[in-house]
Amino acid sequence: MKKLFLGMTALCCLTSCYQAERNCEDFRTGTFEFESYLEGELVKTRFVRNDSIEIDYFRGKADTSSIRWINDCEYLLSNLNPKNRAEEKPIHMKILTTKDNTYTFEYGLVGESNKQRGTVVKTE
Repeated sequence: MKKLFLGMTALCCLTSCYQAERNCEDFRTGTFEFESYLEGELVKTRFVRNDSIEIDYFRGKADTSSIRWINDCEYLLSNLNPKNRAEEKPIHMKILTTKDNTYTFEYGLVGESNKQRGTVVKTE
């Protein structure tokens, strides 16, 4: 029993030390692509981000948002030209993990508990 306890303790210590890679600074600026399903169809969004502005290109239209970084891995995205009340609310973006030229993120409207996840590829 004592050996089992020591083994389980060692295993817990080793696995609790693992941290997902988060090199968020590498993804602060650049050109990115994001794919998602919308009404059963796989669609692609391309966006260009500098430190304070993000321009999204989706289905032949461009949309510009301001960025306010909260910390190295989180920022608020606010649409500069909202077309309705839903677009007026900022979106909280949080980079969860990074690997090579991709990152996994979580996002949701500020003040709401519903969150979604996605993966972005940095193309430039």
